[in-house]
Amino acid sequence: MTSASNNNNTAAFLTEAKAHPFAVGPAPVWAPGADEILVKNEAVAVNPVDGNLQYVAFYPLNYPTVLGQDVAGVVVAIGPGVTRFRVGDRVIGHATSMTSGRQQDGGFQLYTILQTNMVCPIPVNMSFETAVVLPLGLSTATAGLFQKSFLNLPLPLVPARQSTGETLLVWGGASSVGSNAIQLAIAAGYEVITTASPHNFDYVKKLGASQVFDYNSPTVHEDLLSAFKSKTLAGVMDCIGAPAWDICVDVALKTSGNKFVATTKRGFPDPPEGVTLQAVFGLTIKDDEMGKAIYEDFLPKALETGSYKPAPEPLVAGHGIESVQAAVDLHRAGVSAQKVIVKL
Repeated sequence: MTSASNNNNTAAFLTEAKAHPFAVGPAPVWAPGADEILVKNEAVAVNPVDGNLQYVAFYPLNYPTVLGQDVAGVVVAIGPGVTRFRVGDRVIGHATSMTSGRQQDGGFQLYTILQTNMVCPIPVNMSFETAVVLPLGLSTATAGLFQKSFLNLPLPLVPARQSTGETLLVWGGASSVGSNAIQLAIAAGYEVITTASPHNFDYVKKLGASQVFDYNSPTVHEDLLSAFKSKTLAGVMDCIGAPAWDICVDVALKTSGNKFVATTKRGFPDPPEGVTLQAVFGLTIKDDEMGKAIYEDFLPKALETGSYKPAPEPLVAGHGIESVQAAVDLHRAGVSAQKVIVKL
């Protein structure tokens, strides 16, 4: 193993279920194992799951724990057998403490252990703050679009695949997952129709959506049915949850093609016969071929060529690990077409 120097680590610990605020304190500088790297974080991002894990405690965790899934920083140590990365590389990664149960795998600290198939190098001209918005949204969209148990679309390429002639519906295109789903689908050869608030119409079109509809419009249901009337459906990626389920399922039911709705939320009713509605979990791509396919085979080249844009835009909520709690609370208060981040 190539080792980190003797620096100090600081983490934002969740000491028990529903504890608030995080307890900021010292933590070890971790040693990476096989197929792992240690990253000194320069920026971390906040996702809805972080606030839900803290405030709702919906998922069993080993307390005290370290939350946080989106990190960007510099490789300071590599584990045995790692050849893809070197000390000094600038990277983003999807941190896995939610499922691993290990403190060292959490993002809300100065040093994080990352699994190499969930890490991507970033271009020299791309800031950590810009890049850190990607990982969880990217992983979740990847799971919904490409895993065999979900939409099972062909993988994205650089340059993009030729058109398949099929169309994907992305509900909530300005969200973190939606921003990634639009771009991934286009790179895989699909047209994308999406929904968003009117002030985000230009945003989702710049990401590549061919049509966008206001999800608050009283006519959005009939508008989408009309838009898909002559289309072949590649499937539906719902990035919002309950408000979208009825419409997404009905579009799938009444459109020819793949009648599968992948959703980021749970608790949905049984769909009608002929339609599948299933919840995605982004971290599952670390355990199948999708992690490597996206973080190693697709994303590095896509970022380098500029064909893939880190999105949404970062909203800097503060500096230092001490600012993580304020960032989580800011995110829970609501943001639109932005990703709350903390610079370290």
